[in-house]
Amino acid sequence: MKKHLITGIEEGSIAGEMEISAGDFLCAINGQEINDIFDYHYLVDDEELEILIEKADGEEWLLEVEKDPDEDLGLCFGESLMDSYKSCHNKCVFCFIDQNPPGMRETIYFKDDDTRLSFLQGNYVTLTNMKDEDIDRIINYRLAPINISVHTTNPKLRCDMLHNRFAGNILERMKKLYDAEIPMNAQIVLCKGYNDGTELDRTLNDLLEYAPVLQSVSVVPVGLTKYREGLCELEPFDKEDAIKVIGQIEAVQKKAFPKHGIYFAHASDEWYINAGMDFPDEENYDGYIQLENGVGMSRLFINETRDALDDYKDRQNDEDGSQSDACIKTLEVSTITGVLAEGIVSAVADRIGEAMRGVSVNVYPIKNDFFGERITVTGLLTGGDMAAQLKGKSLGRALILPSNVLKSDEQLFLDDMTVEELQKALQVQVIIVQSSGFSFVQVIEELLSGEITEAEPVIDLR
Repeated sequence: MKKHLITGIEEGSIAGEMEISAGDFLCAINGQEINDIFDYHYLVDDEELEILIEKADGEEWLLEVEKDPDEDLGLCFGESLMDSYKSCHNKCVFCFIDQNPPGMRETIYFKDDDTRLSFLQGNYVTLTNMKDEDIDRIINYRLAPINISVHTTNPKLRCDMLHNRFAGNILERMKKLYDAEIPMNAQIVLCKGYNDGTELDRTLNDLLEYAPVLQSVSVVPVGLTKYREGLCELEPFDKEDAIKVIGQIEAVQKKAFPKHGIYFAHASDEWYINAGMDFPDEENYDGYIQLENGVGMSRLFINETRDALDDYKDRQNDEDGSQSDACIKTLEVSTITGVLAEGIVSAVADRIGEAMRGVSVNVYPIKNDFFGERITVTGLLTGGDMAAQLKGKSLGRALILPSNVLKSDEQLFLDDMTVEELQKALQVQVIIVQSSGFSFVQVIEELLSGEITEAEPVIDLR
C-alpha cells in the first residue's frame, strides 16, 4: 500500500486534535489507497471518514472522523502532488528546454508534462502522458479547467512535431473531455513551415467545434534561442507572416462570437507588435483568459496604467480642479523592458510623466545576450544582462522591475542572480512589483510619499 509522509499539521486542525504528528504516514481514507493529491482532496470531502495512519514507530491507528464536507484535515505533505512529477516523453521540435544554455541548475532541464500541474499551476500539457483511466479520473473528479498543448490537430503532423507516435489522438481525448463538459483551454506554438498556413486554419476550425467547453485557444510564435546546435532548423516569423496569422485568427473569431459569445481564438501580443498593428480592445480578450501565454498583457498594462493615473489625478486635484505647485515633488525612476515591448513601455512612461507632475521614468530596453537576440520578451531577461547593460545609466531613485523577470516562486532571475546581487551591482534600490500598471503606478506613489525607504531590495507582489 502506498503511504505518504506527513510533514506538518495545521494549528487547530482535525489532525492536530487527533494527535496525528509530523513524521507519521497517511495510508488510506475509507479503505481506499491514495495515489496523489487529487485522490486525497476527493476522499476528504466526505463527512464521515476512516483514516488509516501509520505512526513513526510503525503502530497503525484507524481513526474515525465526522466533519463538514468542505473541512480539511489539516495535513501537510512534503510533495505538493503527494507523488513524483511526470516528465515529458516528447521531443518537440520547438521545445524551449532543449534550447537552454549549458551549465545551469539541473532542475532547469527537467521537462514536465504532468497533467496534475495543469490544474494546480495552470501548466499546459500534451495529454501524451495519460492513459484512458487518467482521463476518466479527471471526469470523475470534475477537475477543471485543463490546459492543453495542441499545436496541431493533424494526427501525422502532431506525431512528427512531438516526435511521439502516440500523439495523434489529441482530438479523441479532447472529445471525451468535451462530452463530459470539462472546461478546457488550448495552446498552439506556431512553427514556420510546420503548423502554420493551411494547417493553422485546420487546427483552429477543428478546435472551434469544441467551443464553448473549450474556452480559448492561444497562438504564440515559437521562441528561438541561440542554443540550437543539433536541433531542427526553424525560421522566425516576419511582418508579413504576423499579419497573415492575425487575419486567420480574426476569421475564426468572426465565426465564434455570433455562435458562442466569445472570441475564442487569440493571438499573443508579439504578433501585433511584429505586424505593426494596434492591440484589440479589452473585450476581445474574453476576460484575459490566456494572459499567461502573453495574450493581452500589453492591452491590460496600458489600460491599468490609464485607470491608475486617472485615480491618482482625481485624488491629487485641489477643489478648484488644479494641482497645487507647492505639492509637486520630483522623482526619477527607471525600468526595463525586452526589445519587443520598448515602444509600449516608453509610451506608458511618457503618460506617467504627464499625469504625475515631477516624475520621470527612464525606460531601458535590454538585449537578450543570455538566450540570444531573437528572444525579445521581458519575461526571459536575466539579471546578468540587466547588470551589464544598465551599468553607468541614469537610474534615479530606484529601478522598478516586473515580477515576470523572476523564476516562478523564487526570488532569483533566470540566470540564478539574486535581486540583492543586482542591487549591489548597480548601486540602486531594486523594487520588484506585480507585472501590472496598477502596481507600477502604486510603487511610484509610495516612493513619492516616502513610504519606501532606501535600504534593502523590495519585492512587493501585492
